[in-house]
Amino acid sequence: MSTLLWITVAGVVMSLLALVGGLALLLPDRLFDRVVPPLVALAAGTLVGGALLHMLPGAVAEMGNTLEVYLFVLAGFFVFLLLEQFLHWHHCHRPALEHEPLGYLILIGDALHNFIGGLAVGGAFLVDLRLGVITWLAAAAHEIPQELGNFGILVHAGWSKLGALLVNLAVAFTFLLGGWLAYALADVVEVTWLLPFAAGNFLYIGAVDLLPELTGHPEAGRKALLSAMFAAGLAILWAVAALH
Repeated sequence: MSTLLWITVAGVVMSLLALVGGLALLLPDRLFDRVVPPLVALAAGTLVGGALLHMLPGAVAEMGNTLEVYLFVLAGFFVFLLLEQFLHWHHCHRPALEHEPLGYLILIGDALHNFIGGLAVGGAFLVDLRLGVITWLAAAAHEIPQELGNFGILVHAGWSKLGALLVNLAVAFTFLLGGWLAYALADVVEVTWLLPFAAGNFLYIGAVDLLPELTGHPEAGRKALLSAMFAAGLAILWAVAALH
């Protein structure tokens, strides 16, 4: 397949993952609260592992071990800080929270997040096919619990179930637009900077957004499970790096 086709397929499949949000209504709240945290822990591990074990080494290989690489990592980290600060938007993996902003802020924040994610994954595919697939898998692992939370928030904010599902799906396709833009820019500007920039995005989401959600469980067994799931995410990405 051509690089453009890889980017397109990856973008469409990622966008369709928004449909898993409907599962939030099928699971009882008690079961939801038990199932989602381990998924969040696994997603955090894959994001941090993907950033440090694949994307950052890939950026160094392409750009050299220069200060510029790490400045782009910081830029990616800082952009997501600004996104949350100014949109008052935060990744949430619970079906309904009264203190979360209402639907439109969630949708705006999610659209920007997906678009930046599409740029990052598209840029990774342009650098190396394997790196593109790994970057996509790390992003997808995070997307599933995020979509569960977003769908529940929209319904809680007054959207109908069908309306929430459809608008969430529409917003998810900004990921595909970001991937196409990265491909279009490849003939005009250097896009390898998207790798360290995306590494900064992934580090922010994994360390700042996801890990704090895992620290409020008092049971020792639950803490051990969540820590193990985070370690599993890291181990999976380490194993892939070691194999290649």
